[in-house]
Amino acid sequence: MGFWIFMVVMILLIPVSMIVLGRQLQKNPPENINLLYGYRTTRSLKNQDTWIFANRFIGAVWSIFGSALLPATILPMFFVIGKDVRTVGLFGLAMVGIQFIPMITSVFLTEHALKKTFDDEGNRRFPVKENPEDH
Repeated sequence: MGFWIFMVVMILLIPVSMIVLGRQLQKNPPENINLLYGYRTTRSLKNQDTWIFANRFIGAVWSIFGSALLPATILPMFFVIGKDVRTVGLFGLAMVGIQFIPMITSVFLTEHALKKTFDDEGNRRFPVKENPEDH
């Protein structure tokens, strides 16, 4: 039972990290382009506008995906409660493999949104509508 609890905690790291980091990136993206923290790809590093857009976008995607992964990760683990260590370990490994699918998908979604919103030089394809509340 101790190994099962350990595996549950380990497989919850990815969805919980996606939720926490996703909300952080969505609400408070890194202000300055840097090589240590944030969503860093060729498109996102073009300029400040692409940087903020990409970090907020992937933050929103991670929040959604992480929230969906949380129950989708923990509930199947109840099928192997009380099973031998090998079964629990292999099942946990399979769950982590499944968790990588939304993580990788989030990169493709973010790159697609960047490509749709910005041209190859990093200029917006459509002007940003000003919020009247900002004035």
